[in-house]
Amino acid sequence: MAAVSDHGLKRIVWKRIQDTIITDCRNSEVWKVLILDAFTTKLLSSCCKMSDLMSEKITIVEDLFKSREPVLEMKAIYFMTPTAKCVDAFIADFKPKPKYKAAYVYFTDYCPDDLFNKMRQACGKHIRVCKEINISFMPQEAQVFTCDNPGAFRSIYSPKSQDKMKTLETLANQLVTLCATLDEYPGIRYKKDGNMENAKVLAEMVDRKLAAHYQLDDSSKKKEKTQAQLLIVDRGFDPVTPILHELTYQAMAYDLIDIKNDTYKYKARDGLEKQALLNEDDMLWVNLRHQHIAEVSAQIPKMVKEISASKKQPDGKITVSNLAQMMKKMPAFRKQMTEKTIHLQLAEDCMKHFANNVEKLCKAEQDLAVGADVEGLKVKDPMRTLLPVLLNPYSKHDKIRAVLLYIFSLNGTTEENLNKLIEHVKIEEEPEYIQNWKELGVSILTTPSFFSRKPTRRERSQEERYNLSRWIPTIKDVMEDVVENKLDTKEWPHQSECPAAWNGSGAVSARQKHKASTQDDRRTGSRLIIFVIGGISFSEMRCAYEVTRAMKTCEVIIGSSHITTPTVLLDDIKALSKGPMESFTLEVETKA
Repeated sequence: MAAVSDHGLKRIVWKRIQDTIITDCRNSEVWKVLILDAFTTKLLSSCCKMSDLMSEKITIVEDLFKSREPVLEMKAIYFMTPTAKCVDAFIADFKPKPKYKAAYVYFTDYCPDDLFNKMRQACGKHIRVCKEINISFMPQEAQVFTCDNPGAFRSIYSPKSQDKMKTLETLANQLVTLCATLDEYPGIRYKKDGNMENAKVLAEMVDRKLAAHYQLDDSSKKKEKTQAQLLIVDRGFDPVTPILHELTYQAMAYDLIDIKNDTYKYKARDGLEKQALLNEDDMLWVNLRHQHIAEVSAQIPKMVKEISASKKQPDGKITVSNLAQMMKKMPAFRKQMTEKTIHLQLAEDCMKHFANNVEKLCKAEQDLAVGADVEGLKVKDPMRTLLPVLLNPYSKHDKIRAVLLYIFSLNGTTEENLNKLIEHVKIEEEPEYIQNWKELGVSILTTPSFFSRKPTRRERSQEERYNLSRWIPTIKDVMEDVVENKLDTKEWPHQSECPAAWNGSGAVSARQKHKASTQDDRRTGSRLIIFVIGGISFSEMRCAYEVTRAMKTCEVIIGSSHITTPTVLLDDIKALSKGPMESFTLEVETKA
């Protein structure tokens, strides 16, 4: 399990768990067993480590669904999601014979009455505590959360989906638990879209459920709105950002390197296969992740010198005193050196991809996305920009990404032109990679009478940026506009009002001159929570930190059903045409 994070969402979640589950059990001197399902295992792993649990007299952590030997002298803490599968597994632990002395049951969210009654009737005499603690979201980073549900993309956007409303309802419940954990009762706004109703429907659900949740607090007084806003937006709101080649370290690494479950596998200098976890326990990763690869690469020679110098003995002699000193410093020293070695390797891997083909692709992608070249001259013929990409031997996914950027730049193309593009990329057998974007409300086909209107972007001509990183995610404009109280109420209607106006100063991009910030600074101002239906990209996650750092008066937290990468998103888009899969939910649970 991970170390307890000292800041942000992870710290808040761990404190909530301590104040509920741990506090209830502290009175007992008996050592306890903690029993988790897949979701709660992942949740606890994200915000605490085994030694934290041991200090609270929790000696064993078990899987709810695995066969376990009875330990009748121990009390069991069950931390699980309120599903029929979990409740049945719990009942099986006490019927026909109990496996534990007593049960302390904690649900991540509201437990339906039928499940609660079933559990009470089957083994009520063994249950000492039964509570709902309202944490059914996953704290990914200090300012990033997910609902840990990649399958929501298909459920919401597939024309063949049979559980769209149920999925939106689940997301709404998870957003309510996020607000409850943060002790916020936010005003809610959503992005109005003539083609898509998802954001509006989800905003209504969250508003209704929050009102019910906060109807009476512990002091029997209705909770008033807090200084927070929740913005809900559909993935189709900005189709450009999640498919661009991004050159900041974290986004670039997850796009180009095969990183699964935040684990980077690499071959060390000695030829051995190694792996490293990219999370907030690695402070070097925290400091580097939002920097441009040019800045990360500039630090590599310095790191090499530090590692080289660390291997040399100052006076050339090894004495008992020197060895004793080295041993004292060894754990911290070894951790620092390991981190530097990992990031040397990862940055090198990123740069190899960049040198091979990404650099050339980025030039065309940026011109198409921004609609202008490096000199600021408007791109009059996007096809001329796209053609070199189609004629070069780039991968299928890279060509699809460029074609999509071309189509997005025109707000759609003709059917004849689309068919030619599909032929060029050689995806005649799988045109869904492009055609299915229509399910997200994105224009792929247009007609001569079609009136296209692109969103107005913030003026950033004075901001100095890297030539291959000129595009700014649209969500950053939105974040800044909200904090400055400039967001258009026609495009972003209020589902429920926020009690007071927001104040803030203009944010600046951190792409060129990155300054390390202490994320654990407790912000005393407002909170802006952004929820993107259908996945967020790493560059959009970065924007939350940039705007928070620049505004100072407002903390921005961003979340989604899941975090996506360009390859994953394209594959998800393609799969929208497939029929419902009966085993789909089961597969998601198995991976969790």
